[in-house]
Amino acid sequence: MKFSATTRSVQGSSASRRLRRAGRVPAIVYGGKGDAQSIELDHNEIFHALRKPGFGSSVLEMNLDSKTQKVLLRAVQWHPYKPIVLHVDFQRVRADVAIVTRVPLTYINADESPAVKLEGASINTILTEIEVSCLPADLPSEIVVDLGEMKNGDVLSVESIAAPEGVEFLTAATETLATAAIVAVQTEEEPEETEGDESTDTEAGESTSEE
Repeated sequence: MKFSATTRSVQGSSASRRLRRAGRVPAIVYGGKGDAQSIELDHNEIFHALRKPGFGSSVLEMNLDSKTQKVLLRAVQWHPYKPIVLHVDFQRVRADVAIVTRVPLTYINADESPAVKLEGASINTILTEIEVSCLPADLPSEIVVDLGEMKNGDVLSVESIAAPEGVEFLTAATETLATAAIVAVQTEEEPEETEGDESTDTEAGESTSEE
């Protein structure tokens, strides 16, 4: 995935506000062999790029002043209630140096599992992403988790799935990915009247008629 950036010469909160009013986003790129560098992005381009699946977990090609750099998205600051990007952090990556990042999990075949199809259970997924270490060229855009064999009562953990070639899982092996269980449905029962209640009502009625 590619995006464009330009060097930002003016820094500070006032300069950042002026950039945002002009439809630009202040950002920074750091790491690798170079010093941290202040850059700016086109708001509309980065806004739509951030909405693309995998943008936050892929090695990106940043065209900075007509030169391409490989980077990872590290942080995004959003406006508290408006769909506006306020600031973005990127990290440079080198082809020969392992990176540590988080990769989204994609769950498949839950409805085809014995737990759901035969036993009437529900499968609850716990984790949405997993931390990995690998060379940039080996970074997967997603980790697919097949739930097709799960049965009622099963617990699927990180150690139950195989890491892609060249990838090491850093999330603890015992972390739970998904569970299968039958959800009990509780029904409310109407309270039953007791004989004591009925006799009390009768006595009260008799007393009233005598008066």
